[in-house]
Amino acid sequence: MADNKPFRGQDIPKAKINKDSLKRLLKLFGFMGKQKWLFFFGTLFLLVSAGTSLIFPKLTGDFVDASSISKLQINKIGYLFAILFVVQAISSYLRVWTFVKATEGMVWRLRNQLYSKIISLPMHFFHQNRTGDLLSRFGSDITQVQETFVTFLATFIRQILVGIGGIFLLFFTSPDLALVMLSVIPPVVIISLFFGKYIRKISRKIQDETANAGTILEESFSGIQIVKSFANEMYETLRFGQKSILIRDISIRRGIYRGLFSSFIIMCLFGGLIFIAWRAFQLQAEGILTLGDIIKFMIYTMFVGASIGGISDQYAQIQKSVGAADRILDILEQESETNLKSEETAKPINDILHGDLEIKELSFAYPSRPEMNVLQDITFSAKKGEKVAIVGASGAGKSTIVQLLLGFYTPQKGQILFDNKPIDAIDSFDLRKQIGLVPQDVGLFGGSIYDNILYGNTDATTEEVIEAATQANAIEFIDRFPEKYQTIVGDRGVQLSGGQRQRIAIARAFLKKPVFLILDEATSSLDSESESIVQEALEKLMQGRTSIIIAHRLSTIKNADRIIVLEEGKIIESGTPATLLNNPLSKFYSLWQKQFEKGK
Repeated sequence: MADNKPFRGQDIPKAKINKDSLKRLLKLFGFMGKQKWLFFFGTLFLLVSAGTSLIFPKLTGDFVDASSISKLQINKIGYLFAILFVVQAISSYLRVWTFVKATEGMVWRLRNQLYSKIISLPMHFFHQNRTGDLLSRFGSDITQVQETFVTFLATFIRQILVGIGGIFLLFFTSPDLALVMLSVIPPVVIISLFFGKYIRKISRKIQDETANAGTILEESFSGIQIVKSFANEMYETLRFGQKSILIRDISIRRGIYRGLFSSFIIMCLFGGLIFIAWRAFQLQAEGILTLGDIIKFMIYTMFVGASIGGISDQYAQIQKSVGAADRILDILEQESETNLKSEETAKPINDILHGDLEIKELSFAYPSRPEMNVLQDITFSAKKGEKVAIVGASGAGKSTIVQLLLGFYTPQKGQILFDNKPIDAIDSFDLRKQIGLVPQDVGLFGGSIYDNILYGNTDATTEEVIEAATQANAIEFIDRFPEKYQTIVGDRGVQLSGGQRQRIAIARAFLKKPVFLILDEATSSLDSESESIVQEALEKLMQGRTSIIIAHRLSTIKNADRIIVLEEGKIIESGTPATLLNNPLSKFYSLWQKQFEKGK
C-alpha cells in the first residue's frame, strides 16, 4: 500500500517517472473503454495545433518583409494568416473536446470502479486506512489524473514539440544566431527554474509555520479557560512569539532571495535577449538577415524559452499524476472480500443457514498486533433458537467475537462453524445476509426513517417496513413526527434520541429476517425508560433466532439460555444465569454484585 498519510491536493507525492511508473499511469487508459479513439484523435489535433503555432512566427516575419515588396504579397500573407487562425481555432477546440470527452468517461468509470472496489474490501482495510485518506482518492487523486489527461499531458507534449520545432526553425532561419541563442537563453531559463523552485520551497515552509502559528492561536483561544486556570498566559505568549520569530526570519530570507532572483532576471535574461538582438542587427547590417528574419527569430526564441520553462512545470504535474495513479491502482489491485452483486445479477443465497453455531478452540490476534492474542482457545456452541450471552470487562474480547462471526477477520487458530460448515466455506455475502446486527452505536444514514429501516432489506414493501417498525416499538415515536416515516434523521441520526435510533436498528433487523442475531451491547447507553422499551423489542426480535448477546448491563440477559464469561480473551466460566448467580464464587456473581451495588 502507498503511504496512508492524509494530504491536501497540492501535497500529492511526486513519483519518479520511469518505464514502470509510466506503465502504471498508462494503465488508466483502459478505463477510457471504447472512447480511446477520441483520445488518439485529440492527439492528432494537438499535433496540428502545435504545427500551426510554429507557422505563426514565419508568417509574421514574411509579413514584415512583404511590406516593402507589394500590396499583393501583403494580401497573400494576410489570407494565409486567416487560414492559419481558423485551423488553429478548430484544432484547439477539437483537441480540448476530444480529450475532455474521453477523459470524463475514464474518470466516471474510474470513480465507480474505485468505489466498488473499496466497498468490497475486507474490514481490516478500513481499520488500517483513515476515511479522510480514502476520500482523497476520489478528490485530489482522481482530479490530478483527470487534469493530466485533459491538460498537463497535452501541454507537456505541445511544449516539447514547439521547443524542438522552434530550435529547428531557429537554425533554419540563422545558424549563427541560433548558436548564440542556445548558449544564452536555455542556461538562463534552467537556472531561473531552479532558483524559482528554491523560493517556492521557502514559501511553502512559511505557509507551514504560519499554519502552526494558527494552531497555537486556535488551541489557546478555544481552551482559554484551561490556559487561565493554569496561569499559563505567559507560556502561550512565548510559544506564539517563538513561532512568529521563526516566520519573520524565514520571510526575510525569502525576500533576500526574491531580490536576487529579480536582479538575475533583469541582468541575465533581459541582458541575454538584448545581446541576441544586438547580434541580429549586426547580421542585418551585413546583409545576412532581413528585418523579417530578425522578428521571426525573436518570436521563435520566446517560444523555445517558454517551452523550456513550461516543460519543467508540466513534468512536475505528471510526476504528481504518476503518484496519484499509484495510490489509486494500489487500491484497485487489492483483493476483494466479496464480488459485488447488482440488483439485476444478484444470485439467490446458495448457503441457506438454519441456526446452529459452533466455535472450536478459537484464537485470534489483530494483524496490527500479531504478538498479542485477543482471544485464546475459545470454545462454545449455540443451537438453533438459543440465546447465548457473552459478558466480561472492557477489553476481554467480546466485540472481537462479533467481528469474527461476521467474517471481518480470519482467526489464526480454530474454527467457526455455521450448520457444521466452516465460515471460510460460506460466501461472505450469503453469510451476512443471514446475520442481523444491533450494535451499541447505531449507524444511521442521513436520509429518512423509512430509508434507514428499508436498509435491512432493500426489496421490502412499504407494508413490511411498517410491520418491522411496529414490531420494534418504533411506531409510537414515528407517528408523532409530522412527516412520520419521511422524517429526516440527520447525519448519523442526530435528530433522534438514543432509544429511537436503537429501535430503528431493531426494525431494520426485523425487516432483514435473519437466522442469526448479534446484539452488541445494544442497551448499554440507554436510560432506564428507553432500555425497557428497547429490551421488549429485542425479546420479540430474538424469538426463534440463534442469538449472541454481548452485554454490559447484566440485567438484560437474565433470560439467556447460557452465559459465557470472558476474561483477558479466555472463557473462565459458563452456565445458565441461575447457576452462575447461585454461586457466590463465580466471576459472574461478582460482576452482578458490583452492578447491583451501583444501582444498575
